[in-house]
Amino acid sequence: MKLLRHGPLGREKPALLDATGTLRDLSGLIADITPATLSPAGLAALRALDASKLPSVPQGRLAVPWAGMGKFIAIGLNFADHAAESNLPIPKEPIVFTKAVSCAVGANHAVVLPKGSVKADWEVELGVVIGSRARYVSEAEALKHVAGYCVVNDVSEREFQIERGSQWDKGKGCDTFGPIGPWLVTADEVGDPQNLAMWLEVNGKRFQNGNTKTMIFGVAKLVSYVSEFITLEPGDCITTGTPPGVGMGVKPSPVYLKAGDVMRLGIDKLGEQQQTVHAWNPELIDS
Repeated sequence: MKLLRHGPLGREKPALLDATGTLRDLSGLIADITPATLSPAGLAALRALDASKLPSVPQGRLAVPWAGMGKFIAIGLNFADHAAESNLPIPKEPIVFTKAVSCAVGANHAVVLPKGSVKADWEVELGVVIGSRARYVSEAEALKHVAGYCVVNDVSEREFQIERGSQWDKGKGCDTFGPIGPWLVTADEVGDPQNLAMWLEVNGKRFQNGNTKTMIFGVAKLVSYVSEFITLEPGDCITTGTPPGVGMGVKPSPVYLKAGDVMRLGIDKLGEQQQTVHAWNPELIDS
């Protein structure tokens, strides 16, 4: 299933995208797509529906595909070739940091540069959405705790991240720096998460081409590893790292985002996003 939330800010409605590409309204059955909806029981109830009998609706503004995300956890340098372009060694264990939940926005939301930003960058990533509590789970059992997957753009301000105290969270959690969606695709529909092509363009130029099969640490390893340190709850999201081609790694000179740039990105089976970059404007953040 492809689950999404759409509509005006604060009045989003739950929906699913059926096999014909028709948007089907779920608001007569559930108030919202919540962590409880993403539980095994919640997803089983939705799978039992005859989607063709649900009312079709036009798509409104896209929001984050589910409500109630408790944690937005990220993995750094999880592709060997991206580590190389960053002139950093391949990590021996996953590098874990957090993105502020407040940075999460819908797939096509404006990306607003924070005040003083000079090195904003892009990163197409596979997002993993948790469906049942995971605490000290084994790698063999880890994928049983995954509700589904989504596209994430891990937008990053490199000066904030690297040059101002080396605190990654500071460059990763700015408002609008976490576009998610367009939808959440349930794990049964995705199949093997380690064979998904991924790409990103800026102003029509392809910068990133990759595949999740080249991750250093796969999804099962990451869920298991993070669960050793942080209890994962339904609705939590792990974004799993980016392939090469980020702006910071462009030779001979890095390329960074500026107002007016348009990012387009996607992952096989998970859909596409598009964001326009804007100079600081707080009115665009809450829109």
